[in-house]
Amino acid sequence: MTRTITLKALRPGLPHVTDAIESKLDRYIVTRRGQPVMMLISPEDYEGLLETIEVLSDKTAPSASVNPGEKRAPAKPFPSKL
Repeated sequence: MTRTITLKALRPGLPHVTDAIESKLDRYIVTRRGQPVMMLISPEDYEGLLETIEVLSDKTAPSASVNPGEKRAPAKPFPSKL
């Protein structure tokens, strides 16, 4: 879950925020004067983002796009409740 916290609230709450990021894989947007200034994420999230960037930027990887004349099956609706 992504949460927002002010820089002022982060300072005394850092141990709690660290525990939430580590145990629940929470993400935090840190704001100063109402503007986002940084993100706090777990090392696992960070590694996943780097891997995704690497895969998406690989020009030699097979493309998942559909050829212009190819027909696609209609998408199934996403269930509203899991």
